[in-house]
Amino acid sequence: MAKVPAVAAVAASGLVGGYGVARWTGRRPLGGVALAAAGSLAAYEWNRQAGPRAATALTVAYVAAFAGSHPLAKKVGAWPAVFAVAGGVAAASWAVTRRAQA
Repeated sequence: MAKVPAVAAVAASGLVGGYGVARWTGRRPLGGVALAAAGSLAAYEWNRQAGPRAATALTVAYVAAFAGSHPLAKKVGAWPAVFAVAGGVAAASWAVTRRAQA
C-alpha cells in the first residue's frame, strides 16, 4: 500500500480544520488563521519536496478549493463540500509529491 505523504494530510486538515474552527467558534477570522497556517506549512513542504512550480500550482489549488467550497456548499451542504475539496487537494498533493520523490 502506498504511503500518504504528511503534507497531503496537512493540506486537507487545513481546509477541514479552518471550516471547523470558523463554524464552532463563530469567528470566521479564526478559521482563516487555521486555513492560512496549514496552507503555509503545506506550501513550504510542497516547495521542499517538489520544487517551486509544483508548490505554486498546489497552493493555487488549495486557495481555489477554499473558494470553490462556498458555491459547492449551496448545492450539497457545507460539510460535504469541505470534505470534497479537501479530498481533492489531498489527492493532488499526494500525486505531485509522490511523483517528485520517485
